[in-house]
Amino acid sequence: MAVMEQNAAKPQGGAFSDGVRLYVWAIVILVIAELIGAISIKAGHGKIVLLPMVWALLLGAALGLSQARLPRFAQIDLPMQHRAAAILQPALLLFVAKLGLLVGGSLPKLVAAGWALVFQEFGHFVGTIILGLPVALMLGIKREAIGATFSVGREPSLAIIGEKYGFDSPEGRGVLAEYLTGTIFGAVFISLFAGFVASLNLFHPHSLAMGAGVGSGSMMAAAAGAIAAQQTPEVAKEVATFAAASNLITTTIGTYFTLFISLPLAVWGYRVMEPVLGRMSRRGRANAEAAAVADAEAAKELKQASKAHTVEMNFGARLFAWVFSGALALIGNSLAFKTPFLDGVPGMLIIIGAVLVGEALYYVTRRKVPAVCWVSLIAMFLTSPAFPFAPVVEQFTGKINFLALVTPMLTYAGLSVAKDVPAFRRLGWRIVIVSFLANAGTFLGAAIIAEFFHV
Repeated sequence: MAVMEQNAAKPQGGAFSDGVRLYVWAIVILVIAELIGAISIKAGHGKIVLLPMVWALLLGAALGLSQARLPRFAQIDLPMQHRAAAILQPALLLFVAKLGLLVGGSLPKLVAAGWALVFQEFGHFVGTIILGLPVALMLGIKREAIGATFSVGREPSLAIIGEKYGFDSPEGRGVLAEYLTGTIFGAVFISLFAGFVASLNLFHPHSLAMGAGVGSGSMMAAAAGAIAAQQTPEVAKEVATFAAASNLITTTIGTYFTLFISLPLAVWGYRVMEPVLGRMSRRGRANAEAAAVADAEAAKELKQASKAHTVEMNFGARLFAWVFSGALALIGNSLAFKTPFLDGVPGMLIIIGAVLVGEALYYVTRRKVPAVCWVSLIAMFLTSPAFPFAPVVEQFTGKINFLALVTPMLTYAGLSVAKDVPAFRRLGWRIVIVSFLANAGTFLGAAIIAEFFHV
């Protein structure tokens, strides 16, 4: 892979070069994660579902954290962790393309779903900020609060923050921390919270169901199950239907809400509230000067480390990342969903093609519109009724489950996370509270707005 590392110390020895070793570990981790499969843990009305992507993240993180105890040929050292982080962003575009392909073929269903499903989306992406951002600032969290509260931190949000700020930034660490917390604890929390709100009988079941579509399949299922358990069998079916429709919008069109509405709102809210709420924290009152010095030193160290291990990816490197990530996804698709590897190749070529066209438009338009938007729009067009070959595209790309595209990304994220452990440690328990509030906010915000529009 053509990757340039500036000022990086080249470790000597070892059986593999850094690049080959990283790719070998990525394959090993993905295969192990897919073979472990999904494990469900019951928790009240809901359950915690540990999917292969979670195992991939945890295995990658464990490998990075234990690198000092491993022989040289097996280590994932700091330069390699930065390399993995650099690969993560282009890999995320494959997932964005898959979501675009899904929404293009579902446009008639989205139109038939009604205005409630359209307007409730504002609640999903504003509610996280209303509840999460003020508390994050009062707890002493700085710019990490933007990444942690502008959404519930699912895969499209990772792509947006990665492209705009980079994963080495405070915003990047915030969204990754939100993703980690939400992935591990999100399903059980949203299940308990949604069940409690439903028991209050303040909202119509349809409104609660739309609130359940937070953009995560496991979280949506947990919330919808807790709500449906308190309804009649017929209404319970309606809850599942509305929750699925809402989740479809949140995972597709929701990308544009996060990019153009919630992220700018979170940045503006931070700028306005931080000077006031930041001083209200105990840390701000008692140790303002010491905290400022500590943050400045930490920021300087992170900047120096980032500069020392900067990884620049030219077009050839990005193309290799797309092809290799696509191959990993096909391996996972074969193991988890029993689709033969070769059967998925045509669909993966279409996905990579959509990414290439989107990237080209991104540069032709002088980067004024994010690549995430271009890739999503191109993919949506390929499966929309306006494209004459849409049925063929749907047939080929439909053989690739979108979850199979998530696992490679989380493998890269896991392999890169060890370099950010000091930053995560500084956030500590505070980010867990903020994550729970963001999840509660997205559910309540959507349910409140949907209550005014449901039939």
